[in-house]
Amino acid sequence: MHKLLDHLFAPLALAIPVLLAVAFLTLLERKLLGYMQLRKGPNIVGPCGLLQPVADGIKLFIKEPTRPTTASTPLFIAMPAMALLLALMIWAPVPMPKPLTNMNLGLLMMLSISSLAVYSTLWSGWASNSKYALMGALRAVAQTISYEVTLGVILLATIMLAGGFTTHTLLITQEHTLLITCTWPLAMMWYISTMAETNRAPFDLTEGESELVSGFNVEYSAGPFALFFLAEYTNIMMMNTLPCILFLSPPHQTESTFTLNLMAKTSLLTLAFLWARASYPRFRYDQLMHLLWKTFLPLALALYLWQTTLPITTSGLPPMT
Repeated sequence: MHKLLDHLFAPLALAIPVLLAVAFLTLLERKLLGYMQLRKGPNIVGPCGLLQPVADGIKLFIKEPTRPTTASTPLFIAMPAMALLLALMIWAPVPMPKPLTNMNLGLLMMLSISSLAVYSTLWSGWASNSKYALMGALRAVAQTISYEVTLGVILLATIMLAGGFTTHTLLITQEHTLLITCTWPLAMMWYISTMAETNRAPFDLTEGESELVSGFNVEYSAGPFALFFLAEYTNIMMMNTLPCILFLSPPHQTESTFTLNLMAKTSLLTLAFLWARASYPRFRYDQLMHLLWKTFLPLALALYLWQTTLPITTSGLPPMT
């Protein structure tokens, strides 16, 4: 009975803290951008505006949802829930400090789930039966798929050094030396690519107001829009947690110390995401693709092929072929 309850409540014990962190990440972003632009940000609802995420959530979920009369109803309704479900599932192999599912191919599963998230974007734009939504969905899919190529190559190059696809292997590999010391070009490319993968500024081309209104989710409102919003910020937190495990994993510590260390590093990387949004203008679409296909991908492939020539990995295992 106890094992059954553990299996039932373990996903909730992971999902609820993630969703709470996402809610207050939106507040942090608005406050930080406000102070960077010499204004206060949210400061009315609750002390110092701390209840603003609660007010936003209540407002969105009690509004009447609308949909186009010509929309494909089943897909239109299902896609926001699918986006949030995939965004939460990707956290399962992450050690915090213990993974929800301890898999031999945990990193590969995370990459696969992030690829599946493309379908929620594509189908939501198509199901809206709107030219603006479809155009935004196609651009978002092209951008996401393109940068997933670089992320996959960088992940393979890192795994070559660690010697395994599990997050536990990465933790053991970095007991004495952080992987970022010998893979810092990969770490920098990974970080910039995750900005594009999550459609964050300066790569938020799916929300180009002048031509696309709001991208693939332009026809969504109320609760469904809130689910897309939660999925987007959950992915942002995930993409900032993963490099902490890949390149900045702390040495072996107690569970509580490891969790605090991971949270602190994830918070710093997330703050850099917000700082970039306040500092840089939006790229042109051709510049976005040029950065990937003519800069990041050749460099990532060169580093990966160079690592295949190394005689032994840092974990003492023979290199993977």
